[in-house]
Amino acid sequence: MTDETETIWDAVAHERATLAEMLRELPEAKWDHASLCEGWRVRDVVAHLVLATRVTVGALLVNLVRARGNVDRLILDTAVRHADRTPTARLLAQLRATVDSRVIPIGTTPTDRLMDLLVHGQDIAVPLGIERVMPTAAALLSLERVWTMGAPFHARTRLSGHALTATDTDWSAGTGTPISGTTTELLMLVTGRTSPDR
Repeated sequence: MTDETETIWDAVAHERATLAEMLRELPEAKWDHASLCEGWRVRDVVAHLVLATRVTVGALLVNLVRARGNVDRLILDTAVRHADRTPTARLLAQLRATVDSRVIPIGTTPTDRLMDLLVHGQDIAVPLGIERVMPTAAALLSLERVWTMGAPFHARTRLSGHALTATDTDWSAGTGTPISGTTTELLMLVTGRTSPDR
């Protein structure tokens, strides 16, 4: 394992642990609050993060058939089903139990796990008015990954005609109408959480 991969997994563990700590203080009713993801409650997002450490090929195929081949529907449906049948305290305990997990679903990378946690942490925190700071180095790794990965975000296509520049690192990409922001702000932009017209 390379030093960079080890650093990424350390960052993943940090994000899981701090997210669990943040959620520990959340009143029960807030778990049903809408997240930044349309149609997702806070508890659904947490369930998704838990399930990402439990993916098997067999379960993936079964759930893909159930979702009629739609991967986005598969991800939401499995998260909602798990959230609905798991009491809040148990869901939080399950998230805590993932802290040191290094499982990666097929077709993904450790950086994907980090990006998922960073962005979904904001999906939960922002609508609840909670400040959750993204470590710049972790956000930069995730930003570069999203910009170059294609599906599911298609950032380069969606933001074609824009030149993105980070104000807190030396990252830049694209050409056209300038958009500047912190690495965190640009990560939220390339993952579709904010609009280039914000």
